[in-house]
Amino acid sequence: MKVCRWFRQLADKGLFYLLKLTGSAFLVLLLNIQTYTMISWICKEFALLSSFELYAILQLRNEVFVIEQHCVYQDADNKDITAYHLMGWQNEKLIAYTRLIPAGVAYAEPSIGRVVTSPAARKSGLGRQLMNESINECKKLFGSNTIRIGAQLYLQQFYHSLGFIPNGGIYLEDGIEHIEMLLS
Repeated sequence: MKVCRWFRQLADKGLFYLLKLTGSAFLVLLLNIQTYTMISWICKEFALLSSFELYAILQLRNEVFVIEQHCVYQDADNKDITAYHLMGWQNEKLIAYTRLIPAGVAYAEPSIGRVVTSPAARKSGLGRQLMNESINECKKLFGSNTIRIGAQLYLQQFYHSLGFIPNGGIYLEDGIEHIEMLLS
């Protein structure tokens, strides 16, 4: 019975879910409930972003690209205005974001950029989910199965696992090695 009390205390704290089967038998599902909270995906044109959404986007991009990656760069590059913004919200907090750019703005093909996940939400498969949502949204918005990205080189294998193939050499952007990759 001490074990049962211990599991109930964990369940009360929202850490684990406890399910009683029959009699004194229990099935314990060792799931961190916070990790499995639903993510709400919203895609908007720049002009339709609320000031709160725009602030959250800029805050997350700065948290990761400027502070975490120690990269001082001009984030406001005029591409946001023509782009669609895919946001992943969880408990009213922006935890994932990409910028979906139409063909002819950054590349000849539609592209996905500013791919970012909150440091607090990493190691949960969120990056893969974000990219799958972004690819599907690009196809829906732009009617193209071909998508180009400028990937940070250390993430090349991750993007390759999603179907992107290298298309060009390695180049420096804001002091970070990148490689263009294409999904077709």
